[in-house]
Amino acid sequence: MSRNVRHFRCPPAAVFAVLADGWLYPAWVVGAARMRDVAAAWPQPGARLHHSFGAWPALVNDTTTVEECEPDRRLVLTARGWPMGAARVELTIESRGTGCTVHIRETPVSGPAAWLRDLLEPLLFLRNRETLRRLALLAEHDAGRPLDRDRPHRQELDA
Repeated sequence: MSRNVRHFRCPPAAVFAVLADGWLYPAWVVGAARMRDVAAAWPQPGARLHHSFGAWPALVNDTTTVEECEPDRRLVLTARGWPMGAARVELTIESRGTGCTVHIRETPVSGPAAWLRDLLEPLLFLRNRETLRRLALLAEHDAGRPLDRDRPHRQELDA
């Protein structure tokens, strides 16, 4: 099992807003290349993201499913990445002063990744360190905030 932790300079709600926007998944998950579809119920248990991973032209289509969800506190996913297998990914968010601490635990549960768990752990650790860095950048800059339709867009400000 790979375990990583990082302090974020934002409240738990800002982190969860990014997690709750399925279209942002490839922006914070290392290896995810694009989104193909997001279930309307995301991030409720049973909801799925349809994503691709890899690099063009060798993209593989797969899914990630929500197993458990406690808004602003915890999200548990089953992330598929065939042919490597599937992993259980648990993200927990703990309030700390004006910020929060985010933990990510990833455990390969099926396929070759599960058989090679001990060999892959250092790579998963490095990948999830970068995943938390990306998630922090998005959350700390309100990437999950709904668009403010009354606020001018950048192009309008430059005109």
